[in-house]
Amino acid sequence: MANLYYAEQLAEAPLAPGTVVEVTGDEAHHAVRVSRLRTGERILIGDGQGRIGEGEVETAERDRFTVRLDTVHEAATPAPALVLVQALAKGDRDERAIEQATEFGVDAIVPWQANRSVSRWNGSGDKAERGCEKWQRIAREAAKQSLRPRIPGVRPLTSLAGLCELAALPSTEVIALHPRGNHPLSAWVSAHAATLNGGAGGAHEVVVVVGPEGGFSDTELDRLEAAGAQIAVLGETVLRTSSAGPAALAVLNVALGRW
Repeated sequence: MANLYYAEQLAEAPLAPGTVVEVTGDEAHHAVRVSRLRTGERILIGDGQGRIGEGEVETAERDRFTVRLDTVHEAATPAPALVLVQALAKGDRDERAIEQATEFGVDAIVPWQANRSVSRWNGSGDKAERGCEKWQRIAREAAKQSLRPRIPGVRPLTSLAGLCELAALPSTEVIALHPRGNHPLSAWVSAHAATLNGGAGGAHEVVVVVGPEGGFSDTELDRLEAAGAQIAVLGETVLRTSSAGPAALAVLNVALGRW
């Protein structure tokens, strides 16, 4: 299997068989110096927004390489989009969730400052911005490892009020994962399969909300439910905040026929 490298600057450039693409900067340095990319090797080049080309490396220098594309493929836009709202967690558990969720096909990621989040991003001016940038780097690397044509975008830090606004949108289905739920996630997805798979009035986004280590507060669940969110359970066991989101994505991928 050919390795994938991203060149986001290609998003605004025409790509076609025969195009020679030049990659520079950190991506080229890592490819040549770390991955030992060599002339004649076949690789994949993506713009991170759905287009991937395959071709042969023509030159490989210290911080630069070029590849002539043989084929170019544009992936269809996923519908509905799968969004993970991940509560900030201590240690690296939220980062592990981002990495695995990307491998499991998430389309967008939203950091959430929950009531019981030990980690806090809203205390200093640029902490949230730096946190989002780090999550974006994690998502990019996981997408590259998984050979994904699209890199999931990390949206700005949200709050409970922001989630409630999201849950009230008719084009969005918000599902909070919590043992208080009256039905399993799989049952809810089966009941809504027709609309989720492109039926009339179907959701444009399915948003999975995962709480921190201490779980949701009663107030958070009550307000989300009142705003229109569904409360669903993932089996009979309690999952870590790092694994609940990826597990939910697996259920959704099967139900939507993506796996």
